[in-house]
Formats: sequence, C-alpha cells, structure tokens
Amino acid sequence: MISRCIGFALVVSAWAWPSQALDVSAAVGQVDRMLDRIYPDLFRLYADLHAHPELSGQETRTAGLLAAQMRELGFTVTERVGGTGVVAVFGNGVGPTVMVRTELDGLPMEEKTGLPYASRAQANYNGKASFLAHSCGHDLHMAAWVGTARTIVAMKDGWSGTLVFIAQPAEETLTGAAAMLDDELFERFPKPDYAFALHTGPYAAGQVVYRPGALTSNADSVEIVFKGRGGHGSSPHTAIDPVLIAGRFLVEVQSVASRDKNPQQPGVVTFGYIQGGTAANIIPDEVTIRGTIRSYRPDVRAQLRAGVERVARASSLMAGAPEPRIAITDGSDSVVNDAELTEQTAAVFRQAFGEQAVPKEDYITASEDFSKYVGAGVPRSLFFEIGIYEPSRVQAARNGGPAVPFNHSPFYAPVPEPTIRTGVKAMTLAVLGVVGH
Repeated sequence: MISRCIGFALVVSAWAWPSQALDVSAAVGQVDRMLDRIYPDLFRLYADLHAHPELSGQETRTAGLLAAQMRELGFTVTERVGGTGVVAVFGNGVGPTVMVRTELDGLPMEEKTGLPYASRAQANYNGKASFLAHSCGHDLHMAAWVGTARTIVAMKDGWSGTLVFIAQPAEETLTGAAAMLDDELFERFPKPDYAFALHTGPYAAGQVVYRPGALTSNADSVEIVFKGRGGHGSSPHTAIDPVLIAGRFLVEVQSVASRDKNPQQPGVVTFGYIQGGTAANIIPDEVTIRGTIRSYRPDVRAQLRAGVERVARASSLMAGAPEPRIAITDGSDSVVNDAELTEQTAAVFRQAFGEQAVPKEDYITASEDFSKYVGAGVPRSLFFEIGIYEPSRVQAARNGGPAVPFNHSPFYAPVPEPTIRTGVKAMTLAVLGVVGH
C-alpha cells in the first residue's frame, strides 16, 4: 500500500478447475470448527506482530516468527529470500501450485489508537528516530496467512497440489516483490499456477469484497529539480527564482489530470514534497519536488507521464531557466484480477458469506506490488479485500457521521474478531476452490 498500503496472496498455470465442485457448505463447517480451536493462537500472534512492527527490508524478527510457525506445520522453509523474505512449501500430491502471500513490513509513523497492544516501537528512518506502526493491516494479513496454512494443512485429505506460502518484505516501498523475483523466486521454488491476494479495507468486519479486472492503480514516482540562479531576496531581477517556477508548475500540472485526460478514465497527479532554500531572504539555486502519478490504463499512464514532463519544461522555459532535471520511475503496475477466477471464487464467497460477499464497483487508488508476481508469469490471480470495522460504525459514517480511519491513519484500529476469522475463512475457501476434490 500505501504508496498506500494494500495484502496477502495466492496463484495456477494450465490446470483446469477441480473435476468436482467444492462442497462449500461442508468446507465452511470444517473451517469454522478449526477456527474455533486456533483463533486464540492467531489473536496472540496478531497482537505480538502489531506491537512489534519493523521497517521495510528490516523485518528480521517478524520473518523469524512466521518461519517458525510454518516449520511447525511441516512446510519446507527457506529464509532470507530477497532480503528478509520467507518461502514455505508444502507438497500434497499431484495438482496445481498455489502461492499464498503476506507482507511483513510496518510503517514509519506513530500509532494513536490507545489499544492495549498498541505499538511503541521505534527505529531509525531516514536518519531520524521514528515510531513504527502496523497501520495498513499487514499484521492482520500475517495472522490470516498463518491461520490459512494451519487450516488448509489440517484439511489435506480433501485437496491435492502444492502450496507456496510467501512472506514478502518491503511492500510499503513497492520493492519487496521485485527483490524476491530477482532472487530467483520462481526458479528456486515451484512456480505458481494461481494467485490470490488479500487486503484489509475500511468496510464492515465480516465482509469480503471482490472486483474483476483492474483493482489497484499503476504507480509512478516523480522527482523534478527546477534549476535557477541564486540571489538576494531584495533583488530578484538579478536571479532566476526556482521557488516561483516550482509554484507555477504545481498549479499548472493539475490541468494534466483535469483537462488533458479523458474525465471518464481515472488518474491523479499529486506532489507531496517540496524542498529548496536556506533562508527567507535568499533565492536558492534549485528546488526539488517529489510526487506520484496514479492511473489504471496504460494509455492514461503514458499521457499523464508525458504531461507532467511537458509542464515541467514549460514552467522553466517561461522563466528563462535551465532545463529541469526530471526523473519518472515505475513503482508498480495495476493489479488486474482474472475475470474467470474472480467469478469462480466469488461464487464460493457468496455461498459461504451470503450478503457479506460484496462486489466492488470502484477502484482502489493505492498501489500494490503483488502485480510483480503476475507480471512474472502467474496466469490467473485474484486480489480481494476484507472489512475491519464494526458494522454500526461503518453505517454511521455512510450516514454523515465520523469517518472511519483509512489505512495509514494513526487511528487505524481494526476489530480482530471477526476480521481474522474472515481472512482465514475466505482465503482457505479460495484455495480449496482451485485445489479441492
């Protein structure tokens, strides 16, 4: 996510659907009975992870906890894949290979929920001491990941295939998936045939939300250095002011999204960082700004990127300034759910959760590097969401009451029960939907 933050995943190749349709009612009964036994353990794990978040790429304690859990279940576990990543493999006869992913990392921010297990952890972030928090739900994802592993292994007489459970570092920086793939993830371990991903969202606890097609956005990072000529604030005519150039750009660049782009196609350009100068009476030599471009379609993505570059150069040209230095880098591609797999799994969700299985009409504006696995050759994938807040609180917010905190808020406080249960139940049923017999 953020980025925004955003989940936990599964993946199939040329395998067809199971020869016999999943008996959803019987599977739900088995999963519910298992959850009654293991929920206390999962909550303890969740509270521990919540209280001890670690920064992207530094998740050594977190990875160790999850690796130990998987070894106890009989998985073959490999640590330090792509840095701090964990890969756990469980073979159970002939069948498709299913990848189940969770993220490991927390965020450099202070939690203000007041929960008894709230994080007070700190670490060095960009040279400064920072509080850390699991304010994007990765702790819930990890608890559901372990719970799914425990449940699906306990039900191994009812399915066949290979599970590849992946605990990925650095999702928040959108670098962890690429790091694991660069470490030959799909060469060293069984290559997945199917992929599912799960993320928590600001919906009612107990809900499962799904959408075919594009779900999360493309993300591009932008850094622009506007060049000028330094001088005294009292004599601006002797200088070229990059602060003014940057200010003009920040206003004008919004026309790229509001006027250049087709209004029926989603896309946004946001700049959240500006740095330049040392004193009030000094015109600096340069100003640096950083931002992000979000989109869903490749053509819109290209249009927004080109527009940002065009306006940056025009802003400098208008001031008679040198050419700006522009760097636009890919963060992640849009997560696009396979339509057939989405409907196959949604049918299972509707039987299991009834009205709590909710089709999603809009996009998620945040980004997710789960798309890297799909781009590396996973043929079918589904990324879905689960709700985290009391239903009455969500309904009150819809009726004009206080808004529920979104991901990355210091007040982000999911309800563990039934959220953890819902995550385990939904993901287990999704897996059984493609490997059960």
